[in-house]
Amino acid sequence: MSKLIITGKKELTGEVVASCSKNSSLPIIAASIMGNGTTNILNVPNISDIKIMIQLLKGMGAKVDYFKDTLSINSEFINNTKLTQEVSSKIRASFLFLGPIIAKYGKGKIYYPGGCNIGIRPIELHLKGLSSLGAKINKENGFVEVRADKLVGTRIYLDFPSVGATENILMAAVLAEGETIIDNAAEEPEITDLANFLNKMGAKISGAGTDSIKIVGVNELKTCSYEPIPDRIEAGTYMVAAAITKSKIKIKKIHEYCLKPISAKLKEMGVKIINEENSIIVDGKNELQCTDIKTMPFPGFPTDMQAQMMALLSTIKGTSIITETVFENRFLHINEFNKMGTNISVLGKSAIIQGVDKIKGCRVTASDLRAGAALVLMGLCAEGDTEIGEMDHIERGYDNLHVKLENLGAQIYKA
Repeated sequence: MSKLIITGKKELTGEVVASCSKNSSLPIIAASIMGNGTTNILNVPNISDIKIMIQLLKGMGAKVDYFKDTLSINSEFINNTKLTQEVSSKIRASFLFLGPIIAKYGKGKIYYPGGCNIGIRPIELHLKGLSSLGAKINKENGFVEVRADKLVGTRIYLDFPSVGATENILMAAVLAEGETIIDNAAEEPEITDLANFLNKMGAKISGAGTDSIKIVGVNELKTCSYEPIPDRIEAGTYMVAAAITKSKIKIKKIHEYCLKPISAKLKEMGVKIINEENSIIVDGKNELQCTDIKTMPFPGFPTDMQAQMMALLSTIKGTSIITETVFENRFLHINEFNKMGTNISVLGKSAIIQGVDKIKGCRVTASDLRAGAALVLMGLCAEGDTEIGEMDHIERGYDNLHVKLENLGAQIYKA
């Protein structure tokens, strides 16, 4: 497996462009199979999760072309709705095909999904919602088999505002008969983006971005061309990169609204942030203050930025506390952080961070996608060289992270 080598203490400068959102692109790719013909998804990030989704599409018989960041998907040739275990077990987003498959094709078989080891992410809410719409579900031997002659709209309450469950139910309800309302729905910007994509295909969805989404079923969906929103987590990672290296950079192609929870916390710490049209200037040269963070579903602070912020707080004098409320297994990176000289302890769902004077480069291993990105940030501010193994985790969600950082002035390369 490849690894990253970083020589720290380099000031960053210049501009970087955020890629389109991974967490928008994946459900949009899944939803594309409900259209009749060829759908074009623009500026798709070149990451391994996208490549696995393409494998799954091809396994179903879809014609797929990925050229110059445009992903073209022709669903007319789909003749197989049984996803292979070997491929679907590699990625959590494989389960997002369930809603589109049952809505468009009436039957399918999907193995339990894979993805980062960050905690229990049950699929029961997905299945409960699809069952409420009329799907017959059979679970056994690590796979889920679904079948439905017809889906009928209804009112569905989610026990937790799960992003994945909201997406699967939303996609299935688009082709259901009558009206569906999802209460306690996830409010993440990626949900709104998926709804906008489906509406462009001819769906009738309102309320996306709130906790109550209304879907009026339609008979069919057409195809379209669509560009997903910018990746707020990638942009947030670059924001922290500026702060942790005491640098000033410009991040282009962002949506200010999506970054509000991250921007607010960084401003509270003393980072200077200037918003411009579709871009943001981040100046981390001021002396920063410690703070406390609690991860929450949107519009709260995103769990996907928890590890990156922990890296930053580790370099700031004083005591900070991060409380993780979304995933119970998302502190695995702390052992690797402490190898680099941090002083972090865990008490229940909270990490207590005592800021240290310096971070020292050493050999560390990424345990998941965001932990890997956080280790890169640690390497940028560390004394000496940092070697990060298991880089494949990072490549699941960041398009050429090392290249973009190198263009900003970081001394980083892939080995």
